[in-house]
Amino acid sequence: MWRFFIYSLIGVIFFFVPISIYGQSTIMIDHIVQWITLLVKPVLPYYVLVLIIIGAIHPFINQRWNESKTSMIFSFFKVIGIFIAFMVVFNVGPAFVLKDNIGPFLYEKLAIPLSVLIPIGAIFLSFLVGFGLLEFIGVICRPIMRPIFKTPGKSAVDAVASFVGSYSIGLLITNKVYKSGGYTHKEAVVVATGFSTVSATFMIIVANTLGIIQHWNLYFWFTLVVTFIVTAITVQLPPIRFEKKTTYENQSYKKEIRRDMPLLKESWLEAKLAVKQSKTLIENVIENLRDGVIMTIAILPSIMSIGFLGLIITEYTPVIEYISYIFYPFISIFPVENISVLAQASTISIVEMLLPAAIAQSADLATRFTVAVMSVSAIIFFSSVVPVILSTEIKISVWKLVLIWFERVVFTLLITIPFALWIF
Repeated sequence: MWRFFIYSLIGVIFFFVPISIYGQSTIMIDHIVQWITLLVKPVLPYYVLVLIIIGAIHPFINQRWNESKTSMIFSFFKVIGIFIAFMVVFNVGPAFVLKDNIGPFLYEKLAIPLSVLIPIGAIFLSFLVGFGLLEFIGVICRPIMRPIFKTPGKSAVDAVASFVGSYSIGLLITNKVYKSGGYTHKEAVVVATGFSTVSATFMIIVANTLGIIQHWNLYFWFTLVVTFIVTAITVQLPPIRFEKKTTYENQSYKKEIRRDMPLLKESWLEAKLAVKQSKTLIENVIENLRDGVIMTIAILPSIMSIGFLGLIITEYTPVIEYISYIFYPFISIFPVENISVLAQASTISIVEMLLPAAIAQSADLATRFTVAVMSVSAIIFFSSVVPVILSTEIKISVWKLVLIWFERVVFTLLITIPFALWIF
C-alpha cells in the first residue's frame, strides 16, 4: 500500500500545491509545461501542425468518420482545421484568418499549450488515478450521491475521473457502467451532463489565459463545488427530471453492493483492491500517455475549425451579441462591470469551452474569474463533449443538451458572480 500513499501524494503535489520557482508561484505541472515549451519553442508550431494533420485524418484511417451524421460533420470540420493551422503557421491566407485575436490566438494561446499540457498532464495523472485514490474517494462520496444527485455511489468515481483526468475518461466509464446495467438511462444522463467536465489540465489553460493562475487553488476547488451544486439543481429540472428510468436494453438493474462495515474501512478496502489490481507505474504512464496523445489529436483540429468558426461569428457578426441578451436578466441583478463581455462569453461557451477566455481576457478580475468558472461548469460544448456524448449508447437529443447547457450557465452565473464580486 506504499504505492497508494506515495504515488497519490506525488499526484496531489504536482496538481494542487503551488510552488514558487524564480519568483513565479504556480502548480508544478504548469512549471514543467513552461520549461518544455521554452526548450522546444522553435519546433512547437510544426509539431502542433503535425498533430492536427494526424488528428484530422485519424477518423478516416479507423473508418469512424461516417458512423453517423454527427461524425461526418465533425470529421469535415477537422479537415478544415488543417488548412487554418497551415495558414497560421506559414502566415499565408486571408487577413481575417491571420488577425491576431483569431487564427494566431487559437494556435498560440490554445493549441500549442494544450499540445504540451495534455500529454504531460496525462503522465502525472498516472499518480492520481492508477493506485486507489479514485476508488477511495468514490466510496467516501457514496452517501451524498443518491440523496443529492440521484445517482449511485459509483458515479462519484466518474465525477472525480473527469476532474482529474478528462471528460472522455469519465464518459468512457459512464457508458461502460450504463451498458452493463449499473445505471438507468436517467442516471447515465445525469452523470454524462453533470460530471463529465474538463480536467484540471484544461483548467490550467483557462486560468493562464485569463490571468488568474495565482488564484489556482481557489479557482479549482470553487469550480469543483459550483459544478456539483449546479448538477444537483439541474437533476430536479426538465429535461433531466423526466428522462426514462429504464436500463440499457431493459436488462436487470445492478444495485450497488454495500459491505457491512464503516465507510472509511470500506473505502480503504476498495483502495487496497485497486492497488492489488493496478499495473506498474511505467505501464500506467504509457497507457495514460497514449490516451493523452489520442485526446490531443482529437481536440486540436476541432479547436482550429469549430473554435475558429465561433471567433469569426463573434468578431464579424452580431449573432453571439444578440443571443447573449438571454443572459442579461441574470447578470444585471448584480453590479457587474462588464455585463456584455460576460454575457457573450457565456453564450460562446457552447461552441468551445476555451473561447470564453478569448473574449474576457481584458475584463476586470471578478468577470474573468466568473468566466473561468462558467466555462468549466457549463460542461456541454460542441467542439468535443457533445460529439463524445452522442457517440455513446446514452441516447439524448441535441436540443436537450442545449437546454441543459443553458440551465447550467444560468445557475453557475447566479452562484459565481456574487462570490467573485465579494472576493475580488
